Amino acid sequence: MTSITLKRQIITDDLGNPVGVVLPLDEYARVKEILDDDITENSESAKIKQMMGAVEDPLFMADLEESMSAFANTDAEWWEPKT
Repeated sequence: MTSITLKRQIITDDLGNPVGVVLPLDEYARVKEILDDDITENSESAKIKQMMGAVEDPLFMADLEESMSAFANTDAEWWEPKT
């Protein structure tokens, strides 16, 4: 019986830039959950859902109000022409 040893292999493009990796199954099993979570969190729909939920986040709203207050005078000077 022959033994197969598979090690991580970096896949590169024509210029030698790394673009992917091949993992042995045991290593993949250790990171699969992290990869699955990352794909879910980075999906466009997940980002839109986070943005829509921001209005209900008191910390986000407090930061937003603070930022708006801090720049109120600057905004008024820049956008509101003096008559």
